[in-house]
Amino acid sequence: MKRYLARLKYHGLFLKMFIILVVSIIAVSVSVSWTTIRISERLFINTFSITNAKVIGQIKSGFESLNTAVVTAVNNIQQSGTVKQFLTEGGGSSLAMSKTYYNMNKQMNQIAYNVDAFEIDISIIGANGRVYATKRENWPIADEALKREPMTAAAKAQPRRLLYQYSDGLENENGEREPVIAATKALTERSSGKLYGVMYLVMKESRFKRYYESYTSEGNHVVVLSKDGVIVSSDREELIGQQAPELLGHALDIEERNIDYKDARFMDKDNIMLADYLSFYDMHVVNLIDKQWALGQLIDTKSIVLICIAIVGVALIIVFLIFRRLTRSLTRLVKQISNISKYDFHHYVAVSGSFETRQLAHAFNFMLDELHVYVEELMKTQKKQRNAELAALQRQINPHFLYNTLASIKIMVQQGSREKAAETINALISLLQNAIGNVSETVSIEQELDNLKSYVFINQVRYGERIKVNYFVAPDCMEAHVPKLIIQPFIENSFFHAFNAKQEGYIYVLIAREGGDLVCEIADNGDGMDRMDGSLLPKPSSSRQLFTGIGVNNVNDRLKLLYGEPYGITIASEPGQGTQVRIRLPFRSGPEDNASFQQSS
Repeated sequence: MKRYLARLKYHGLFLKMFIILVVSIIAVSVSVSWTTIRISERLFINTFSITNAKVIGQIKSGFESLNTAVVTAVNNIQQSGTVKQFLTEGGGSSLAMSKTYYNMNKQMNQIAYNVDAFEIDISIIGANGRVYATKRENWPIADEALKREPMTAAAKAQPRRLLYQYSDGLENENGEREPVIAATKALTERSSGKLYGVMYLVMKESRFKRYYESYTSEGNHVVVLSKDGVIVSSDREELIGQQAPELLGHALDIEERNIDYKDARFMDKDNIMLADYLSFYDMHVVNLIDKQWALGQLIDTKSIVLICIAIVGVALIIVFLIFRRLTRSLTRLVKQISNISKYDFHHYVAVSGSFETRQLAHAFNFMLDELHVYVEELMKTQKKQRNAELAALQRQINPHFLYNTLASIKIMVQQGSREKAAETINALISLLQNAIGNVSETVSIEQELDNLKSYVFINQVRYGERIKVNYFVAPDCMEAHVPKLIIQPFIENSFFHAFNAKQEGYIYVLIAREGGDLVCEIADNGDGMDRMDGSLLPKPSSSRQLFTGIGVNNVNDRLKLLYGEPYGITIASEPGQGTQVRIRLPFRSGPEDNASFQQSS
């Protein structure tokens, strides 16, 4: 996982640009597709509404032809004297009654001839109790039941109007009801307005729906509503006879606002609704178009989605290949630059790719060349500075150290200790020769030990031998070269700081090789320390007269400057237990090795 994440970091620019482009392409595709679909839907709905408005006109025309035939039959019945006589005269001889029935039958057959094509049955009830019916197929209701039928009461309540009324019908042999639509009209005398009968022109609902059934289909339905909001006819049989006040409200709204169509929700579906008022029926014909079905006929959403996905996929592949090619050279350049070590200024990048990438590579390589020159100059300057600092430090011999040492020699001469005075003078001469006379930056361990022994001898002459120094040096380290005066400052610190509470003790100097490194340890069993105040060792007391001004921190800084961060000084100390100073530096067998190492650093 880390490997893949490491690879991804070099393609950050490519990934960001590609993701932005992917999002942009998808957003544009979705927006354009959605806008196109919405415009297409609106255009389709407008076109569909115009077409279905013409369909409703044709349905209305069919209903008008039916109404014309019904009105003709009603007028003929109402103007017929034979019918009036049959419905108003009282009983008579059987010959007279036979003649009346014969004339009635003959008259009604002529009238029924005009409506037989519409499969309409005619029934008439007279004030004298007589009932006549051309057929009983559509509505086989008994005479007494017909007299009590609500249709009869409605016709008598409005004797001057021809009413179209709905009935659930009667149960057939299978226990099913077949709805009927009846045109009812009260028969009255013209002069007096006296009611002498009621006529019924009855048609099955299944015959009534033929006038619009051919214009319906799945998702495209027709509903005929009474003024009370009852569905009297529909191509969807489950709706017939149901109350639909919300549908009637939509129909009235279309009529009042004189609009072509409106969006309406009916039966948990979104519909496009068209409606027209049938004044002769006092009903509304409503066309309901399932919007989802209708739009599905125009728009194949699944195909559009698949096509969009395919187009976006192809576009993304093309964009990916183009962007990958454009950014490959830049990615390669970033990877080369990232793989360059922290101080490896000799690793040039390859010049290739696009013009911009080549210019960046040229600029980077030129920068490395300039950096090489700068680093070389800086190293030369630092080397000169180190030599100057070392030379200056070597000359910073504390004059009090010389005064006190010479004063001690004078006392020894006066006391007659001439041999000890001579040894002290020899030690001081050796110490001064190594510190001042030797201009080399590095010395061998053997020379460093001679210098240490001279310094220790002088201190023991001056302060006594309460502090003893022991040396443990591996034989293979005697010729190793180290920077001059790196051990002496720690011996000096131990002499003047480690034995304040304790009156006597030991200082151990251990030098050995660990792999490719040289390790020098200066350990004492003195007072120890519990804090360091941000420095490696406590600063020397002003009452102590030191040999040089080379401090412990200065030694540590010199080692890190010469050899790098892995090398330097570490100190471990506990109060009452003593202090251990550990110096680590590269093992070098001669001054030439040290010089070459310093140059490469």
